[in-house]
Amino acid sequence: MLPLLTNPAARRLFLHRHALAEAPTGAASGQALADLIHRIGFVQVDSINTVARAHHMILFSRRHSYKPAALKTLLERDRALFEHWTHDASILPVHLHGHWQHRFARSAETMRQNHHKWFPDGDASQLDTILRHIEDHGPVTTSDVGQNETRSKGGWWEWRPSKTALEWLWRTGQLAISGRDGFQKIYDLTERVIPAPHRTTAYDLAQMTDWACTSALDNLGFADATELRAYWNALKPDEAKAWVKTALASGEIIEIEVEGAKGQRRRSYARPDVLTQAANAPEPTTRLRILSPFDPALRDRNRTEFLFGFYYRIEVFVPEAKRQYGYYVFPVLEADRLIGRIDMKSYRDDRTLRVKAFWPEAGVRFGLGRIAKLEAELSRWASFTDCDRVALQDGWLREPLR
Repeated sequence: MLPLLTNPAARRLFLHRHALAEAPTGAASGQALADLIHRIGFVQVDSINTVARAHHMILFSRRHSYKPAALKTLLERDRALFEHWTHDASILPVHLHGHWQHRFARSAETMRQNHHKWFPDGDASQLDTILRHIEDHGPVTTSDVGQNETRSKGGWWEWRPSKTALEWLWRTGQLAISGRDGFQKIYDLTERVIPAPHRTTAYDLAQMTDWACTSALDNLGFADATELRAYWNALKPDEAKAWVKTALASGEIIEIEVEGAKGQRRRSYARPDVLTQAANAPEPTTRLRILSPFDPALRDRNRTEFLFGFYYRIEVFVPEAKRQYGYYVFPVLEADRLIGRIDMKSYRDDRTLRVKAFWPEAGVRFGLGRIAKLEAELSRWASFTDCDRVALQDGWLREPLR
């Protein structure tokens, strides 16, 4: 029989690895913030600003002393972080840049195979033009180049040719994001952005594969081969499977069963001392906290449903009449349970955080105690988003939808 990681133990370990077990207190700038991002792996970047942008929400939900300026300093002045792709655009510790050399090469190969989609007219001359311009004149945004260009028809996202060139050069590692103007990327030569010790560090494929799998396993606590590969989205399926086979043979990992929220069991891989790690993980705080839909702990929707029994999908692209909950609804965590979801928005013109609706999960009783905890959390979010008050819409506390 395989060792069994019970559902409570699995949740406790998983939340601890994602810095969601402890109270959201402590320092959140400088090295402390860099260490936090290293601990949770990455911070996804997203443009939706209903309350705050995803990267800021992810960090504030873990450290209520966090201020967006602290992240900007680490990225743009200290160069302790860099921005690139995992499963989506993300902020990463800069010491990982050496591993991203393989990502750049693979992106270049894939993009060349789809050259006709990126440059439907076959003209990729903008690549050299943009590089020369940045080399001679310094960093640019998409607003700085191609002002008189016509958008392509059927090209990559129907971008202007200069925008396509900038993204191509960034994704293949020739350019880097030196900062953002608002939410607009500022592109510069990689050698001007990434410190030389990290830019020149090279790893062979075996080293990168071992790093990708071991770090994914340590950040997740337990995972199958598909989850290991998907964590950084840097490996091919056969590479992750080969690593698992070797690691099992050497005793570096073992196979276990993990219990889901409904008692179902799933085979996963973990460190040999995973049961001890789970037993030693702290009990999650009973403090209630609101999470970004793009939180690293929620990125894998299937894993969230398996571990927590919480089904969640973003309805941004669902027609309003067909939405079950709302445009952009935030999961709510209490201790080791996802107890509901909330539809809220910061209206900065009148400095009010407005709550349209809260849906408790089935079996979650929302009495005066939980309402007080939610109101306290909403007050913290209001302050973070420069709002002076919280306004609860009439009928905001809803019945669970099933």
